Amino acid sequence: MGVHLRRTAFSMNIRDRRDYSCAVFDAGGRLLAQAADIPVHLGSMAYALRGVVSGFRWRRGDMIVFNDPRCGGTHLPDITLVAPFFRGRELLGFAANRAHHADIGARAPGSMPLSRGIEEEGLLIPPRLIVREGRPDEEALASFVAASCSPDAEYGDYMAQIGANRAGLACLEQLVERMGKAAWAVALDELNDYGARLARTVFAAIPDGDYAFSDVMDDDGFDAADIAVRVVLRVRAPRIEVDFSGTSPQVGGNINCPVSVTASAVYYVFRCLLPDYAPTCQGVFSSIALKVPEGSLLNAGAGAGVAAGNTETSMRVVDCVIGALARALPSRCVAAGQGTMNSVAFGDSDWAYYETIGGGMGAGEDFDGPGAVQSHMTNTRNTPAELLEMSYPLRIRRYAIRRGSGGAGRFRGGDGLVREYEFLARSRITLLTDRRRRAPWGVGDGGAPGLAGRNLFNGGTLPGKASVLANAGDRLCIETPGGGGWSG
Repeated sequence: MGVHLRRTAFSMNIRDRRDYSCAVFDAGGRLLAQAADIPVHLGSMAYALRGVVSGFRWRRGDMIVFNDPRCGGTHLPDITLVAPFFRGRELLGFAANRAHHADIGARAPGSMPLSRGIEEEGLLIPPRLIVREGRPDEEALASFVAASCSPDAEYGDYMAQIGANRAGLACLEQLVERMGKAAWAVALDELNDYGARLARTVFAAIPDGDYAFSDVMDDDGFDAADIAVRVVLRVRAPRIEVDFSGTSPQVGGNINCPVSVTASAVYYVFRCLLPDYAPTCQGVFSSIALKVPEGSLLNAGAGAGVAAGNTETSMRVVDCVIGALARALPSRCVAAGQGTMNSVAFGDSDWAYYETIGGGMGAGEDFDGPGAVQSHMTNTRNTPAELLEMSYPLRIRRYAIRRGSGGAGRFRGGDGLVREYEFLARSRITLLTDRRRRAPWGVGDGGAPGLAGRNLFNGGTLPGKASVLANAGDRLCIETPGGGGWSG
């Protein structure tokens, strides 16, 4: 599915950065398997797809589309298509993919605006049919692509997502044909039972107890600063409750998370404790319970801005859950990574581009943190400078490792990156970044924090969340954070 999507997508964001995810589910919407794509996409689908698919009377050839964060979406640019898998007249499962669309009609190019509400963040799509019994709904597609400054490419991306799901259905058809329907049904239950048993065995190594950790987001881009993210892990083998009750209320800016994104971050951390051969299915997460108060930063209400909750706050949730786990399993946990995706969006009335930038990972008990990598909740590639320059009125003046930005310690944190853009034409820039005021923490007495990130525009410092107008010749330089050092 992923290969098909990558090879047929029109946009650089999907085709080259590979900002997409693919998965298959059973007839009840339980996750069966997922590709090694974007953790923040797939955990959220595992958390919420059951509620979405139960609301439709499915027919062969149908597909639904949605991006609504209240229905298991992440933020509006991440658009999900779900297709039912039938064997005869019996519904046996679903194929799904989620892809980041670079322009969906937000108030700023790149559809990652500095916003105070979801109505400013672009086209909101509640779950609805986009393909009816094999026929794409061209009227619906026309309304979706009309929001984009590049409607032809946007249409091509939707068709690529439709094709990827059809490829997945064809493979499922071959698999069930080979196994037989009865064996398929048994195997699904056995897979989830195996995943649940394996997870319980691994999680049993966590001593019973309550383990707390807290950290802060720099700000929301408007009035709120030092916004608390607090977690308590209550381990009572084999169950683990992840309680975010002490977290700040939702804020006016768009760093709020839908609860599906919070679930993704939690699932990701516990999945990292499992061996590589563990299946990534619903059963793996059956021992984990979430407690996330409604109206909080991590379970925002309807209408809240969430564009950067997906990219920035999700990373802080990961840091906090790792920090709490380190109280129980210090040898298994790492120092804080860069804690941001460094979201950068550019464009004008006729073009838009969005990317995230890698940074440093935290060090561990017996290894230095990797440097200059996408980390934790994101897993995209970088956009090659040559391709960016051929496609947009931009020039990459510098792309380098930010030497010495990783925290010192017995094992060093990974270094961040420096990426400097020169604008060749007028452009609106939006930055949604974090860890500019508070550095990624280290572990142990000698584990130093990594360097905080910096955003520079023509040599002057910009805040972590900012919107500025660039003219031809202006330069933007992003210096991403390094990871924390380890000296446990």
